[in-house]
Amino acid sequence: MTAIKGQDHDRIAAVGYGSETGNAQEYAEEVGHLLERLHFQTIVTTLDAFEPASLAQFKFLIVVVSTTGQGDLPINAQLFWKKLLRRKLPPDYLGNVNFTSFGLGDSSYPQFNWAARKFHKRLLQLGAHEICQRGEADEQHEEGQDASWIPWSATLRQCILDAYPLKPGIDPIPEAVLLKPKWLLSSGLDVKTDQSSTKGSESQSTDEQPYANGVAGDREPSLIYGNGVSGSGIRRISVTIEENKRVTPLDHWQDVRHLHLSSPSRVDYDPGDVLTIYPLNSNEDVNIILTSMDWKENAEQTLRFEATDRMQMSDLYQSSPLTMAQQHDGRLTLRKLLTHHLDIRAIPRRSFFSTIAHFTDDPFQKERLLEFADPKYIDELYDYTTRPRRSILEVLQEFDTVKIPWQWAAHVLPELRGRQFSIASGGSRKQISVQGTSFELLVAIIKYKTVIRRLREGVCTRYIAGLPTGTDMTVTVQRGGLHVHASEAQRPVIMIGPGTGIAPMRSLIWERYHWHQLHLGTSHEGGHDPATSGGAIGETVLFYGCRNKEADFFYHEEWGTLKSHMPLRVFTAFSRDQAAKIYVQDILRQQSELVSDLLLSKSGLVYVCGSSGKMPQAVRAALTDIFERCGEMSHAEAEKYLQNMEKEGRYKQETW
Repeated sequence: MTAIKGQDHDRIAAVGYGSETGNAQEYAEEVGHLLERLHFQTIVTTLDAFEPASLAQFKFLIVVVSTTGQGDLPINAQLFWKKLLRRKLPPDYLGNVNFTSFGLGDSSYPQFNWAARKFHKRLLQLGAHEICQRGEADEQHEEGQDASWIPWSATLRQCILDAYPLKPGIDPIPEAVLLKPKWLLSSGLDVKTDQSSTKGSESQSTDEQPYANGVAGDREPSLIYGNGVSGSGIRRISVTIEENKRVTPLDHWQDVRHLHLSSPSRVDYDPGDVLTIYPLNSNEDVNIILTSMDWKENAEQTLRFEATDRMQMSDLYQSSPLTMAQQHDGRLTLRKLLTHHLDIRAIPRRSFFSTIAHFTDDPFQKERLLEFADPKYIDELYDYTTRPRRSILEVLQEFDTVKIPWQWAAHVLPELRGRQFSIASGGSRKQISVQGTSFELLVAIIKYKTVIRRLREGVCTRYIAGLPTGTDMTVTVQRGGLHVHASEAQRPVIMIGPGTGIAPMRSLIWERYHWHQLHLGTSHEGGHDPATSGGAIGETVLFYGCRNKEADFFYHEEWGTLKSHMPLRVFTAFSRDQAAKIYVQDILRQQSELVSDLLLSKSGLVYVCGSSGKMPQAVRAALTDIFERCGEMSHAEAEKYLQNMEKEGRYKQETW
């Protein structure tokens, strides 16, 4: 690693992220840019890319991590976490390492930001020194996670300057200077990009192979900036769409689909596990950006990535923006990149505006873009982007003098990520043959008009809505956060799943029915062995809520059939079928005697699934009220009892 001019050779920092949806990765990359402006050499990569022993070469470590499920770590941070927990590591193991951390969480979950707090505690136990107070973002904040991120990043910058002062005569790199990316696209004909294309950035030749695309019409789950997909418990499988059926009336406000997918491979999964679908951008959107950016003449040209910084070639870390894609035959073109891997319909972040401001010569548009990038104008940015859900594609059309060099496309545009869906099938519905596997999903198609009366569609759900029966595609399956075990079969269960939150609940109901059949000896199916339960399954109680009984009471016909074969009770809240709105928390209170009996007397379990926000908090409040009234507890005692349920794994939440 080469020294930075005017600075010590050890001015080296590592930014490790743990991310499920990509938010933590985006913040980690912003930290990397902040460090580079303070003349640090930086590596930004997944936490799983690190070995604990390798941290000694960095004087400064920043951990950016989201919390998933029941206080769980993202899948690309779990391996590193296990290594940090090794008992043989002495208390001064990281004594030479300074660190700080930033957590991304959702306060509607009981274990808010647990992942960041666990990393913080363990790093301190190993002797690392915290030089900046940990930051925590809350997805439920009215201004989003940036409300915490912006002030914390300003504090972080000052802490870094205090701990690592610049030498006399060396100043931070101004925001007006465009930082050189780690990677640029190249046609392969010329390994150096010219001055006009990259605003002063250079590119070095590497031995990387051209990107390889999957089957025509199908997107491989291969992410441009490697995020630990392979080897992290995520299983990649080929599936065929057997059914893509709308299950709401045509005149209903929302299009909800039941998807049935089949795979020739045997894949084991449990209730709460998730399947990820990798969408494609539409040809129309791709052609719009190709035209607006003047990229059409380069659209079909064979491309490759070229490194601009030799530090990224370390064997310790992923040395290319390409990961799993290199395992397949094919070639990279700008059109394929825009279709398969770059999210042109994402809501842009502040950093997007600061970057594209460098690619316009129009003084008015440049000034306006820089205003959106200025933390002082966070309210204006929110009103322009988040509130109306304005996309990157629309921003580039409105700021029509911006012309991003095609070499910078993968640096400026965010990654098009797969979307996760809770699997709705369980028990006998998981298997289609001795070797094959069945997956069922319940997907709400996102399509609405914003406050500025523009139509908005979800990138993935629009893609799903157009998939015909017989389509072959590649998906991934990974463990969810409910952690359902057959050993719990005998215990009573209360499931609260309004709307599409019924999907994992349906999976669990069918799984419990399967366990019940095995116990009765009437089923010869393979699967979980509930022998440890010692008896028939406990009572299964579902609280379901939706707007209208006739429009979105999903899977209601199944409940009537299953009730005659297993101990199942279903309570419903149809919020719009009467003058006074009724929700699941209201039905919980109506059934307080039953709820208290199952939870207080019989040590039952609670699963809450569905939309995050008010619903989970309202459910918690209802349960606390029930404990107070039926358990003769004080409010503090009721809260404590619910907290103990969480610690014991008896209260689990999976919301989105």
